[in-house]
Amino acid sequence: MQIKILGAGGNIGNSGILVKEDSTAVLLDYGLNPGKNITHPLHVRPRDIKALISTHAHLDHIGYEPYLYIDGNVPNYATPVTIELSELLLMDLLNISGDKLPFTAKEVAKLKKMSRAVGYNETFKINDLKAELLNAGHIPGSAMVYLEGEKRVLYTGDINHIPTRLLEPAGYDLPEVDYFISECTYAMQDHPERKDEEKRLIEFSDEIIEDEGTVLVPSFAVGRAQELAEIYYSHGFKHDVYMDGMALTVNDILLRHPEYVKEPDFLRSTLDYVKYVSTWEDRRKIVKEPVAIISPAGMLVGGAAIFYSKKISKDERNGIAIVAYQVEGTPGRTLVDEGVLNLNGSKYSVKARVGRFDLSSHSGRTQLLRMFKSLKGSPRIILVHGEREGCEAFALELNSMGFDAICAKTGDVIE
Repeated sequence: MQIKILGAGGNIGNSGILVKEDSTAVLLDYGLNPGKNITHPLHVRPRDIKALISTHAHLDHIGYEPYLYIDGNVPNYATPVTIELSELLLMDLLNISGDKLPFTAKEVAKLKKMSRAVGYNETFKINDLKAELLNAGHIPGSAMVYLEGEKRVLYTGDINHIPTRLLEPAGYDLPEVDYFISECTYAMQDHPERKDEEKRLIEFSDEIIEDEGTVLVPSFAVGRAQELAEIYYSHGFKHDVYMDGMALTVNDILLRHPEYVKEPDFLRSTLDYVKYVSTWEDRRKIVKEPVAIISPAGMLVGGAAIFYSKKISKDERNGIAIVAYQVEGTPGRTLVDEGVLNLNGSKYSVKARVGRFDLSSHSGRTQLLRMFKSLKGSPRIILVHGEREGCEAFALELNSMGFDAICAKTGDVIE
């Protein structure tokens, strides 16, 4: 078996893993990092691969997949909710960055046409390889990929072992493999207790609104927006909570696939509790009211959150709650690091209070270590999807504990 790291080697984003056994090559994810300078994985010819498997619907894992369909006809395997969410995110990507991308809506449609829905723990064949998707606990529909031929490999994609209100966590009882490819985003740090972060968010929101201010919660549309709504609902938040943007479409997709959330009835009750924003008249009205607004994009790179953040940032009574990791170079990161909004090249001073809350959907250091200690046999551990310094330090630490681990670089070939 040969494993080639096409992306996410020593960095977070633009994931791509090529697994080849004999004449069968399978591509696991093919993402990009959106922004001014789009980055994507190393090139692979569609005719050289037998299948594409998508772990989950985040652009850094699926954003470059349509490129394969300019002149390719590769079957794509993913959970049914990932297939629907991917189409939604890719069309939004085209609306924002279409002139910078080498593909169009035609290729997005072809990707969907070539997609095959597979549920968790359902085996399927790719030539002589047996494949299976396992719950990764990251976002609705996210999956680890298990491949079995003469050798066995498991790829975590993005993984979360921490229970959330929306999702069941990934399990630790994994099949024995020869190669274990794992993300290591938070390998060198633990997350605070989630219940404590929820309480902090509620207290921050209460304080702002009781001062007649407005709270903006920039949020990823997939998973995070719905979890935030469940947090407010669970805590009996006594003020109005609005939800805007692509998150509303995601809500409909999740309700069509209730098996991919922890408590479908609770999600339905939550979505009855929040108020939907459907017009610009609504936006202009609520941005002046003492309410909480959940709105994509989570890093302020697009969506209605740009409009809200411009307005809300001007008043010291208001608040902006940052609940997601902010990638370097994004407006959200500039807000956190410098206290200014940098939107489309224009800078805005921020008078609003900015709060930070760790509601990560990735396993922390403790959970990753427990996962590795739970592994059966003595697999080769290949670390990806982590900043280089932390990834290399974690690999050294795992080796000192008796594991066989490397921090992979993009372009590395492991045999």
